[in-house]
Amino acid sequence: MTKFSTENSRVETANSGLYHDPNVLGRLAALKTMPTPELKAQWRDLFDREPPPYNRRFLESRLAYRIQELAFGGLKPETVERLKALGEEFDGGNIAVRRIRGEDRPIAGTQLLREWQGVEQTVTVLADAYEWQGRPYQSLSSVARAITGTRWNGWLFFGLKNHRSKERGRS
Repeated sequence: MTKFSTENSRVETANSGLYHDPNVLGRLAALKTMPTPELKAQWRDLFDREPPPYNRRFLESRLAYRIQELAFGGLKPETVERLKALGEEFDGGNIAVRRIRGEDRPIAGTQLLREWQGVEQTVTVLADAYEWQGRPYQSLSSVARAITGTRWNGWLFFGLKNHRSKERGRS
């Protein structure tokens, strides 16, 4: 249950009893209409580093989390410790193993978003294929070709791989 009080313009959530600052809510709402260069400038302010080369939705969601994290606090220390314990259970405490994925493809169910010529394109990752507009495709490159009509590296097209990473000596 959520209550809204007009006297102090705060929202109280019955489950948590927390008050939410209306300024934070306004900042979150503004992210949806903010031009991408402003989102990137806000990223630099909030994270103190350059924004990643991902799509707009990624920037919006991470900025929204960061705004709330700074206003209301991050994860509780107990939660951080529990996550670390789960990670160690998974990989025996070897961080290098934690960073290795069984395969390069994104996890099934992930939705990849890309704006192309003013139209947002959504691709769903399946267990052994990709789906775009209800049709299965064997590779992201074939999806990118169907969208653009030209050959593309699908990983670059959907922002999963930075084309400059090889120049910097990273893959």
